[in-house]
Amino acid sequence: MTTKETFDFQDGNGPVPAHKHSNGGGWVADTATVAETAYVGPDAWVSGNALIYDRARVSVCAKVYGNARVYHDARVYGDARVYGDARVYGNALVSGGALVYGNAEVFDRALVSGRASVYGNAEVFGEAWVSGRARVEEGAVT
Repeated sequence: MTTKETFDFQDGNGPVPAHKHSNGGGWVADTATVAETAYVGPDAWVSGNALIYDRARVSVCAKVYGNARVYHDARVYGDARVYGDARVYGNALVSGGALVYGNAEVFDRALVSGRASVYGNAEVFGEAWVSGRARVEEGAVT
């Protein structure tokens, strides 16, 4: 009899079926999808129905969950969180304790860092930088 691995993503659902990603060793819920070409670092988590693909990287203590998508060469690291239906792609970078959630999109070469939040239907793109305690909210385009 084989024992199925579980992990508690601390989302109120208790331990759920999960596995360690082959490229980095981070925890991935069996309901989430992470491509072999993507990286999930040993202390990072991917859960819910999140998708991580292409050459995207989720590392340090970052968490991606819900229906969030991280792809192309995007990076999410530090204590950053990407969740809800948010998208991070291109060469975008989300770091520190930054939050990207709701239907927000961060793409191109944009940077969201520190304790900044991007949420609602906001878009941060191009060479934009959002940092510190800045908030980009509902419908904003930066």
